[in-house]
Amino acid sequence: MASAHGIDPRAFEDPRNHYPTDDQFYASDRPAHPVLPEDRPRGGGSAATVKHRGTWATIALVAGIVLLILVGIALFP
Repeated sequence: MASAHGIDPRAFEDPRNHYPTDDQFYASDRPAHPVLPEDRPRGGGSAATVKHRGTWATIALVAGIVLLILVGIALFP
């Protein structure tokens, strides 16, 4: 079996043994015009800045977690 893909020479006429080229294989499920619009366009968006939480909200969150840990240790030694 010295043929491509290891096909038995007696089975060359079998349509199951005809393999597409790489270009044919990868083009089979592509649309006719494969150019897609950008899903995240660069620039030209709104000029509004992103509003983050304040520093006090972050401090309160961290203090709440630390307090929860300390109460847990105090109640269940």
